Amino acid sequence: MTIFQRLTPRACLFIGLAIVAATAATLLAFGQPAICNCGVVRLWQGDVMSAENSQQLSDWYSPSHFIHGLLFYALMWLLFRRQPVRVRVLGAMLLECAWEILENTPMVINRYREATIALGYSGDSVINSVFDVLFMLLGFAFAWRMPLWVSVALGLFLEILCAIVIRDNLTLNVLMLLYPLDSILQWQSGG
Repeated sequence: MTIFQRLTPRACLFIGLAIVAATAATLLAFGQPAICNCGVVRLWQGDVMSAENSQQLSDWYSPSHFIHGLLFYALMWLLFRRQPVRVRVLGAMLLECAWEILENTPMVINRYREATIALGYSGDSVINSVFDVLFMLLGFAFAWRMPLWVSVALGLFLEILCAIVIRDNLTLNVLMLLYPLDSILQWQSGG
């Protein structure tokens, strides 16, 4: 039995909360606002071009974080299937929180501004990042409890829905960050 297998559910909960708290503290140290600079906290921000996008509790990028959970569940199952799910979820949280920190570095914020439709992007509010982690956890829990085909079908549905509604999704987001294509940028801009 490994040390990870000995972690109790309560210990895993404490470690998970500590990971999220450390992420929030790091983002605050980066200068990211705790909440939207508008001073209002909303459950949903549906306008992708709004200054409040990535500042409220949820937005059109929340499905991407849910899909992170689906993918991280699969990855943790492949790499650590002998570990209890409570330990695998901590691995997924570490990945998601690492992304939230990386995503809010000047390097990535500037990359979003240069290569994507997010021209005025200034990073996420801390509360948005915390909720991004929660959406990932929902995706992870969904994948844990549902048959593989249901997770795949839901992931594809969310990708297609976001592509239709906002002309962006997780796949396009990653592609445009790593290898921007003018044709996709033009399509995303409505051209």
